[in-house]
Amino acid sequence: MPKPKGFNRIDLPDPAFAVLEGAFPYSFEHSKYARVEPDTFNPNEKTWINLHYPEWEARVHLTYKPVDGQRSTLKAYLDDALSLTSKHQIKAYGIDEMVVRNPAGLTGLVAELSGEVPTQFQFFVTDSTSHFLRGALYFNTAVRNDSLAPIIEFIKADVMHLINTLEFESQRLSHLSK
Repeated sequence: MPKPKGFNRIDLPDPAFAVLEGAFPYSFEHSKYARVEPDTFNPNEKTWINLHYPEWEARVHLTYKPVDGQRSTLKAYLDDALSLTSKHQIKAYGIDEMVVRNPAGLTGLVAELSGEVPTQFQFFVTDSTSHFLRGALYFNTAVRNDSLAPIIEFIKADVMHLINTLEFESQRLSHLSK
């Protein structure tokens, strides 16, 4: 009898984190296995970065936008983030969404997408008055998502750590003044 198809074994390292370096309006701890790179699609957006996992050809695209106290601006960013997630409904088997609140009091939404979709994990976090950060996980590979499952779970855990350690500039400045 022929043996069923299997996937290569993927040995994942123990989680390890470093504080984001650079002059950004946000700060967080990111995986030591990811390189921080500028976003090359929008070079004018200096606050947009990628967390590149070279070993797995994965990237977490992070886009930051100031809210400037404008409700209409925040609503536009929220609508855009939700629209980008819902565009995957055509190929997704399911989209599980979860509201998150981190220790710094920031709120957001995490969306886990299942199926053969280009992005398996998306999120946004905001303080609702001044800052908005959105992220999405992408792989630069044609490998099916079921074989990437251990890597996806590893990076999702890294991103949840990022969310839980995220602070925006105004919060960091208030902590320093105390």
